[in-house]
Amino acid sequence: MKAIQYKAGKTGFGEGLVEAGRHNHNVIGLGADITTSVGMNFFAEAFPERFFSMGIAEQNCIGVAAGMALAGKIPVFSTYGVFAALRTADHIRISLCYNNLRVVIGGAHAGISVGPDGATHQALEDIAVMRVLPNMTVISPCDATQTRLATIAAIEQVKGPVYLRFGREPVPDFSSPDQLFTIGKGEMLRSGNDLTIIATGHLVWESLLAAEKLAADGISARVINLHTIKPVDEEIIVKAASETGLIITAEEHQIIGGLGSTVAEIVTRHHPVPVGMVGMNDHFGESGRPEELITIYGLNAAGICTKAYQFLNKKL
Repeated sequence: MKAIQYKAGKTGFGEGLVEAGRHNHNVIGLGADITTSVGMNFFAEAFPERFFSMGIAEQNCIGVAAGMALAGKIPVFSTYGVFAALRTADHIRISLCYNNLRVVIGGAHAGISVGPDGATHQALEDIAVMRVLPNMTVISPCDATQTRLATIAAIEQVKGPVYLRFGREPVPDFSSPDQLFTIGKGEMLRSGNDLTIIATGHLVWESLLAAEKLAADGISARVINLHTIKPVDEEIIVKAASETGLIITAEEHQIIGGLGSTVAEIVTRHHPVPVGMVGMNDHFGESGRPEELITIYGLNAAGICTKAYQFLNKKL
């Protein structure tokens, strides 16, 4: 097996932005005074004439992005997810979504694995807020390589607003750089018949580890990477529900309104089965090392296994 490299999602975002910028001179970068922290320094260095640092004025950035989009440009704005999605929510709703403008928003520092920055900087509600907005596409890639591909796809394929979330810390980078990234289509990474683990973002890797642990106990777990929350791949979810009869969701986000809620809504409508959710349970995060926080809040492979065993017992 090839050795796993560790790489930060922000790096993949920056690399994808540069690649898209080379192909399309209408791509414009907008920063909010934290250029390097979110990976936009790659674009700023490659295309200084197309990068604008707007300062710590996130709502203004959205307004500028809207104006640029109306003028035929493709603005890409990035800052920490808590500011990109939450501080600017009203401006995104009215200026971008209502007008269905072609703007990509990079929500960096997603999830609790931001670590020592604490609750104020840990984006745990951004999926919930962004996915209810009409015309908004919501993408949550699993690693740096997929973040690069998702960034390119968001810029090249989507004609309306996109919210793309990614993390800060280096995580296992296991996606193939040659994969065909299709917005709105989930990936089955591992087959299984006893239950399905549907994960997004960093917890896709933890779900693969969980599946290995479950296999050692004779439990066959299917693993699906749902990298697009909206538009969601209903087909892959319904198929998993009908073939395995049990779904566990895993996300670095509040379980209210996030991936778990999305999957439950689909399953309830089309093929009701038990759905166990691993995520933040109506709780803020705290300061600490990323690996400590993931463990404390049960967002690791062990936590996913615990939830699976709990629901398997109920199923039996």
